[in-house]
Amino acid sequence: MKAVVKYALEDDKVELRDMPVPSLTDNDVLLRVKAAGVCGSDIEMWRNHFTYHVNTPVIQGHEFCGVIERVGANVQGWQPGDRVVSETSAFVCGKCRFCRSGDYNMCPSRLGYGYGTNGAFTRYVRVRQQILHRMPEGLGFEEAAITEPACVAYNALVVRSRIRPGDIVVIIGPGPIGINCLQVARAAGAARLYMIGTPADENRFRVASQVCPSAVMLRGTAEESSAVVMDATSGLGADVVVDAAGSSETLRLSLALVRRLGLITKIGWGPAPVGFSLDLLLTKAVTLQGTYGHARQAWENVIRLLDAGILKLKPLVSHVLPIERWREGYELVESRQAVKVILKPEGDA
Repeated sequence: MKAVVKYALEDDKVELRDMPVPSLTDNDVLLRVKAAGVCGSDIEMWRNHFTYHVNTPVIQGHEFCGVIERVGANVQGWQPGDRVVSETSAFVCGKCRFCRSGDYNMCPSRLGYGYGTNGAFTRYVRVRQQILHRMPEGLGFEEAAITEPACVAYNALVVRSRIRPGDIVVIIGPGPIGINCLQVARAAGAARLYMIGTPADENRFRVASQVCPSAVMLRGTAEESSAVVMDATSGLGADVVVDAAGSSETLRLSLALVRRLGLITKIGWGPAPVGFSLDLLLTKAVTLQGTYGHARQAWENVIRLLDAGILKLKPLVSHVLPIERWREGYELVESRQAVKVILKPEGDA
């Protein structure tokens, strides 16, 4: 089967290769991939810009859905033909304090699809039965493939941040995660929403406005955006600031925008040192927290929100390409021409 493989820890060391179909164990299913989303982390791996360990060679791709092809002998509740989405925690130990508490996304032994073990930019992927979820009837494969970034947003803004009805929320970074954060924050009861980006993000701003028309889109400099938010809040700042971009400058901006006793939730990755004083964190008594991944309950809740039409993923899908055109898809994401690229395995495009 054709697969997009990161084969060495250097820039551009990704290629289309022939790979064997995964073997099936008793507790897993063999999933026939119908669609898979390209994440910013796939681009970082392509360019070799990341701060986490990557096992090479590895098939990329961790946002995916499909149809069960075969089931292992011990699999219960699933059968061939079921339409499913999958979480990203391909392997966890099942024994540590995090696994026992349900926070298995934090398991120290966790291996995620697309970097720790073979992922979904291919025809078949092996999935353990515990991380499968049924797709709502009305949800198409191209939309379902990007359930995962919606779960990232839900985990960050509901599980970790607990936005209160009436809160003023600022989201920095209008990528797919940021756009999903807009939708989740609105669903959680935020009274006013602001999204901050740059003129280069215009394609993404259009989608953000489509899924959340009430949000204010700020395209200016950091100083101009700060002035708008501070004027709208009588100089107090936002209750919650979400850094979905990840650079040192966006963290600095987050500290400037958040109110005293407010909350900054950092989702975006950024390997560069911070390079500025964090004293504002102290003088404002701000909580700064990180967030990572998601677990089962977040997935179940997001799927309910999708089924109810409260979260909308279809507007985010800007390009659908066959897996053979993976490089074109990566370049579209890297240049910000795309919002979300969907890759389809050979024969399904």
